[in-house]
Amino acid sequence: MTLIDPTLVTTTFDLPGYRVVRPLGVVRGIVVRSRSIVGTIGASLQTLVGGNISLYTELCETARADAFRLMMEHAEERGANAMIGVRYDANEIAAGVTEVLAYGTAVVVERIPTTGAGA
Repeated sequence: MTLIDPTLVTTTFDLPGYRVVRPLGVVRGIVVRSRSIVGTIGASLQTLVGGNISLYTELCETARADAFRLMMEHAEERGANAMIGVRYDANEIAAGVTEVLAYGTAVVVERIPTTGAGA
């Protein structure tokens, strides 16, 4: 389980209401997945009727979630409390074998104090 607040993870390079006080560098989570023979057969059958191939969708969602979790763990190991510039990438590295990479910049942020009316 990660400790970074999900609202402090963004694809942008700033967090409204917060300032970056210390960048900790690029962190990543990498997962390599292959299709099982059962999954391949099931997905092949789904392609015959068309539409969403749910077996592949589930495989992709699981791989992305695992890569994201590993990235967050890597950020926390560095002492981050937020992530900016988060991205995903995927590459087929062999027939039926895909690498999924989640990466971003681990940072320490602090809330920007707000001033009250008349201050």
